[in-house]
Amino acid sequence: MNAKTVAIVGAGPVGLAAAAHVLERGMSPLVLEAGSEAGHAVRQWQQVQLFSPWEYNIDKAAARLLAPTGWNSPDPGSYPTGVELLDRYLTPLATRTPLREVIRTSSRVSAISRVGFDKAKTKGREQAPFEIRYQNGKGPDALRADAVIDTSGTWFSPNPAGANGLPAIGERECAGHIAYGMPDVRGAGRARYAGKTVAVLGAGHSAVGTLIDLVHLAEEVPGTQAIWLLRGADPAKSFGGGRNDKLAARGELGSTFAARVAAGKIRVETEFSVTQLSDSEGRLEIAAGTRSVIVDELIVSTGFRPDFSFLSELRLRLDPAIEAPVALAPLIDPNEHSCGTVRPHGARELAHDEPGFYMAGMKSYGRAPTFLMMTGYEQVRSIAADLAGDKKAAARVELVLPETGVCTRGGVESGAAAGCCGGPAKEEPSACCAADETAKKAGGAGCGCS
Repeated sequence: MNAKTVAIVGAGPVGLAAAAHVLERGMSPLVLEAGSEAGHAVRQWQQVQLFSPWEYNIDKAAARLLAPTGWNSPDPGSYPTGVELLDRYLTPLATRTPLREVIRTSSRVSAISRVGFDKAKTKGREQAPFEIRYQNGKGPDALRADAVIDTSGTWFSPNPAGANGLPAIGERECAGHIAYGMPDVRGAGRARYAGKTVAVLGAGHSAVGTLIDLVHLAEEVPGTQAIWLLRGADPAKSFGGGRNDKLAARGELGSTFAARVAAGKIRVETEFSVTQLSDSEGRLEIAAGTRSVIVDELIVSTGFRPDFSFLSELRLRLDPAIEAPVALAPLIDPNEHSCGTVRPHGARELAHDEPGFYMAGMKSYGRAPTFLMMTGYEQVRSIAADLAGDKKAAARVELVLPETGVCTRGGVESGAAAGCCGGPAKEEPSACCAADETAKKAGGAGCGCS
């Protein structure tokens, strides 16, 4: 398909990278961003320091667009915060390059379909352009495009507190005591959390980072208490790979967290699957079956899920459990393995039954939690090449991801050196470490996840 106009949903890091690659391939990007500025979701966690250094956070096509503007690339080895990512990269990319002419802010996409075709109609479907409907300050509007890349992310559709995927009983009624994701507990949210008993539900990096911030807040403001609500039985699974992690800051985050837990600075409640939330004399009671804790505030850091509501008239091929494209899901299924070394992938794995439509970035991972920004950059590089007809470049892998130092296979955790290697190379690599497959095909023992 020789697409001329490519609509891109979302002006975050991956959406802007997609626009840069599309432009570089001689096509015309149109970027629709729901927020008032590019990087709207990043602004919600701008206090957070990334655990990947600058060298992994800048897309190559975007850097080529920025070069003529006099832009100075940050130190590749330093670690930016969200606000630094905005100020030193995303905002210049969106405002000082040709991308400024193609980004439409305050434009929330409400529906995507084919012109003249509903989901059930097939004959001639591939030749029909896409119709993208969106809402802006002037009211409803629409545009047409030859292809669509949905990079709208998942930040604004967090998972609920309920362990069964549904909101806990009373969750909506207790919304005034609940925050989701990773609020700025020491900055913008300081007055809300200082001197309070705060429960954090979750086991991923957002929960870990928030709990560490709450420990710092407790050192500054007496009376602040952090309670970690963990659905699983083993807190150590959240401690990461430590020194074995190729992203040093990610390893240090887990090590720092482990030390805080060991020192008793965080109260830990394991096997705590939230079932009900209720008011308790102006505070919040969190129940897990017959057990409960009473807190002032609850932060739900249980991950995110994609919003497919505006894609209901498109033919999507999604894994029924992970809600990722069916070819990608086995690589990222947390029931099978959880590594930062998911094999780099592109247009082939991200394709749907709707030719010309792709999901990329965090949204492409569905409910899986292992996404890295550089993975999204590789995705959109491949997609842009595919849309331009360069199938060879689309199939080529141009990325090696850093290992975590810890993998799980079939739900069993093991270190990369001890238990992730071995076994014959696969004809179609489906493991979470591409370097492992490469080494085994060359006759070696492997170097990562089997």
